[in-house]
Amino acid sequence: MIYTSPLDLVLDDIFLENNSILEESNLYLKLEGMSIGGSVKIKPALKMINRLELQGKLHSDSAIIESSSGNLGIALSIICAAKGYPFICVVDPNILASSESLMRSYGTQIIKVTEKDENDGYLSSRINLIKQMCAQKPHLVWLNQYENIDNIEAHYLTTAKSIATQFPELDYLFIGAGTTGTLGGVSQYISRRMPNTKIIAVDALGSVTFGGTAGQRKIPGLGASKEPPISQYARFHDIIRISEKSTIDMCHRMAKEGLLFGGSTGTVLAGVEAYKAQIPPKSTIVAISPDFGERYLNTIYSPEWLQSYFPEELTKILSPLNTPA
Repeated sequence: MIYTSPLDLVLDDIFLENNSILEESNLYLKLEGMSIGGSVKIKPALKMINRLELQGKLHSDSAIIESSSGNLGIALSIICAAKGYPFICVVDPNILASSESLMRSYGTQIIKVTEKDENDGYLSSRINLIKQMCAQKPHLVWLNQYENIDNIEAHYLTTAKSIATQFPELDYLFIGAGTTGTLGGVSQYISRRMPNTKIIAVDALGSVTFGGTAGQRKIPGLGASKEPPISQYARFHDIIRISEKSTIDMCHRMAKEGLLFGGSTGTVLAGVEAYKAQIPPKSTIVAISPDFGERYLNTIYSPEWLQSYFPEELTKILSPLNTPA
């Protein structure tokens, strides 16, 4: 197939069967990392910018600004480069070095906040800086993924339809919670059209997206230190909170099967495993895999990084018992 624009490279119908986690059921991973930008975020990024263009809110002198932990920033960097808009991405110290380098390669200006918010995270600090900058510079256009309904609609119109088309008799659907755009859009669609499907939200331990106790997190992607306003649209039957140790363990287990996944995917799959006792045999399950793991080579897959932050996990990973024969 021949495409005429990099922005057309959004592949929304790739599923991979994997039965190593649930031996008595059928688990399918929806691989979002196959699209341009390498993550699920290309869909809401396109939807938000296209809507602004249709509304006439982007002009020749406009510059786009957004807060991101990585993947959305990369997606917006690609889109803005293709469309000719200057892009400013506000990040924090937890951003992956590879993600930051990728954004700079597309011409994105990076601003990094270092002051933590009241929940020991950086999200409020990022948002407050953007508000200050927009007040001072009227040409800046803030997408505001945390409140933008297009973040929800993008997945309602694409991700959810793809799942429903491929699996009309789906029993369980596992979705990670970051900004909750994917969770909100997919859950709204599935809950209305496939009411027998149980939707399981997967959040990071230490995230306050749906309550819980705030805690420090090292792996960007899922979770938030401030409740995203669009989280009110999320519909789910149950929620699981996964520790970063479990995320790391799952990522390394999948790597030994030939699948190098990112932290968000590792968290979602760890959620599937944590919930498996409640899943009847012969069930059909889909888990959304937001990204792959190449960008995590200096963190999750780095012995030096693991030694600094998760030495117990490094010991487990290097144990002969965890090494395939």
